Amino acid sequence: MKLKVRDVEFSYNNGNVVLEDIQMTVGANEVLTILGPNGVGKTTLLKCINGLLKTRNGTIMVDNEELRKMSRVEVAKRIGYVPQRADVSQITVFDSVLLGRKPHITWDVSKKDIKITKDIIGRLGLSELSLKYTNEISGGELQKVQLARALVQQPKVLLLDEPTSSLDLCNQHQIMSTLVDVVKRNDLTAIMTLHDINLALRYSDKFIMLKDGKIFAAGDHEVITPENIEAVYDLPVNVANFMGRPIIIPL
Repeated sequence: MKLKVRDVEFSYNNGNVVLEDIQMTVGANEVLTILGPNGVGKTTLLKCINGLLKTRNGTIMVDNEELRKMSRVEVAKRIGYVPQRADVSQITVFDSVLLGRKPHITWDVSKKDIKITKDIIGRLGLSELSLKYTNEISGGELQKVQLARALVQQPKVLLLDEPTSSLDLCNQHQIMSTLVDVVKRNDLTAIMTLHDINLALRYSDKFIMLKDGKIFAAGDHEVITPENIEAVYDLPVNVANFMGRPIIIPL
């Protein structure tokens, strides 16, 4: 599996250019994190990759198939999207997760659909919440429900917009560990946005750093330097080594 983004540009109707000359290639078993300050276009880029926003220029390919030529159902079979903000409604956790199987359901829900849903719910520690309504659970629990819904789609690509934003420290690492495990075991590709650079460093294979709607730096952990971080975030930092892992310390 390989996702390729080539020469992508996006602007709103008012002509304001949000993204320009975006290039990336992400393969199977890889987790890429998009870094950058608020308003730089991270969420917009995820929506472009998912086809929710129409790019002005460029191509997005999933396994050599061009995204813009696919129907929404075909896109949903290939790409699972976890937005930053969840829709809360009078629906149980189980049914909410089961909705992720919709692209694969031709007539009625099958035993396979039920099994896949139960397995993912169990893996994310949501079994005890299965019969609760989504408007009765916490923001962190709802974040897990959204991830579960994307996973039951069995996509080739996972897009996650701040997947740990409502979670406490323990649940942040549980979600990220589960995500990486699912990606590696199923040959998936994951692209996510994170504000926590230290969390990104621990769980990501690749990075792109956005500045003014363009890629300022891209690569593996070597691109996370004090110079690049200060240039992108306007914040002086030190990159220290703790137990063999790099950590970011603001100065």
